[in-house]
Amino acid sequence: MSSPSPVNFADRDPALRPLLDRLLSADDRIRVEPLLAELGELAAGDLDRQAALADAHPPRLIPYAPDGTRVDAIEYHPAHDRAAALAYERFGLAAMSHRPGVHGWPGKTPHTVKYALSYLYVQSEFGMACPLSMTDSAARILRLFDPDRYAAEIAALSSTDPEIRATGAMFMTERQGGTDVGLTQTLATDQGTHWTLTGKKWFASNPAADVILTLARVPGQGEGTRGLGMFLVPRLRPDGTRNAVRIDRLKDKLGSRSIASGEVTLEEAYATPVGQLTHGFRQMAEMLNVSRLSNAMRATALMRRAVRESVDHTRARHVFGKPLFDQPLMRATLLPMILDTEAALGLVLEAAARLTAADDGDERAKALVRVLSPLAKHTLCKRARTVTGEAMEIRGGNGYIEDWVNPRLVRDAHLGSIWEGSSNVIALDVLRCMRRAAAHRTLAGTYGDRDPVRHRWELLRKQGDALLELPEDEQEARAGRYADKLTHAVMATLLYDQADHERRTTGDGRALLVARTYAALLDDPDTLPRTALDHLAELAEGGQVPIATAEEAPAHA
Repeated sequence: MSSPSPVNFADRDPALRPLLDRLLSADDRIRVEPLLAELGELAAGDLDRQAALADAHPPRLIPYAPDGTRVDAIEYHPAHDRAAALAYERFGLAAMSHRPGVHGWPGKTPHTVKYALSYLYVQSEFGMACPLSMTDSAARILRLFDPDRYAAEIAALSSTDPEIRATGAMFMTERQGGTDVGLTQTLATDQGTHWTLTGKKWFASNPAADVILTLARVPGQGEGTRGLGMFLVPRLRPDGTRNAVRIDRLKDKLGSRSIASGEVTLEEAYATPVGQLTHGFRQMAEMLNVSRLSNAMRATALMRRAVRESVDHTRARHVFGKPLFDQPLMRATLLPMILDTEAALGLVLEAAARLTAADDGDERAKALVRVLSPLAKHTLCKRARTVTGEAMEIRGGNGYIEDWVNPRLVRDAHLGSIWEGSSNVIALDVLRCMRRAAAHRTLAGTYGDRDPVRHRWELLRKQGDALLELPEDEQEARAGRYADKLTHAVMATLLYDQADHERRTTGDGRALLVARTYAALLDDPDTLPRTALDHLAELAEGGQVPIATAEEAPAHA
């Protein structure tokens, strides 16, 4: 008897490869295929095992060496190091956006490829994606705002060589400030050849990073955020000695336990300015926006893993004489989880494609990325909490037990709505985009010309205009709900775009069934779309659906 085929997360994903078929050039699609196959298998196997070990054995702070010397070192379990090596070295997830030649790309790898591979990786190891994203983003900020001064740091942050690669971090949060970055108290002092920073950072992930970007108050520059400059704080001073960055303690977190987050004191720490000191907060906002897209990708990955666990469990679990998967109420429970996960992936990869275009100088793409990133983070991170919680309940009592992945998925899912700005902060950022650049009109102009969604976008444009006519406090009170409406409209549009692509290229109606059912559930969450429920296996696991059958599903516009 032959052994069963190994599980591969890429092979088990009915949406990933079709989306890449549409979004990537033919050459890029060929280049990424072996990476999808390899990482998909690792994520379902060795990486998943290492992630469980790293989660069960969190990092440990070593403040002093045996001789009493202050070292502020962090000790990681070998499983963490194995997972890190796969991310940074084997797959170059922090390198591919910054240097040509990674995995054979003639230039820098498209963001779409990076996010697709990261999405597979995060389905097993969520925590590592935080320092990975900060390393990637730190290289991006230095490359955008001060590339000549920091060429060596950019090279180290984007290296795949274990001997020289560096990791990055972003220290923003202070105890008295939190969301209100303008209350930052860390003080920068000009020493002539360099600066020193003195202050406390309350929530610093990857606190032992090689390259830290942070904000500090520049004397004479003003109050609030305009008084903040961006600085690079290296782990080691130029003479090789340890910089004055004291890790006071590590946080005992609910989730993301494989990586370290801590409270940090800067004690006249050596630092150098990044870009223009008067633009510090503006530069950090660029880092935040990209990090927010990474948060949305991570939420989507958790949703996909949760859906896969639920489908596999309900296929195998028999209750009252038949599999749970075949029972009507369970099908009605699984359907919105499946649809939301597929819609989320479409949005993340669309934003990634727009980010690639923006980096190539496309001004419209820049405007779209500016609003798509907070929209994705606002809606997808919240939905991930619901989907992972539902998956835990679907597994029943075992879903609450640490022998299974569900508790870790639930714990990790709660992080996305908090880091890089809570949901309310993100909703206000969307509102800011609307006030400054009529972002709702930009979205409607970009996505609103398709017949199935035209009426939805016309209504949203009018609602957005009306929202901006209200008093400011009422605008803010309604911002969250309107942001969700915009996100759902973008996702519905992208599902129809994918359906049109697959109808033309493969003749398959599966994506059309997804799009029509998603649109119908947006307008009436209590509807029970019979066609989709009957074809739940094709929606969950892939498979052909006749176009005529898909067109039978209700589709509200």
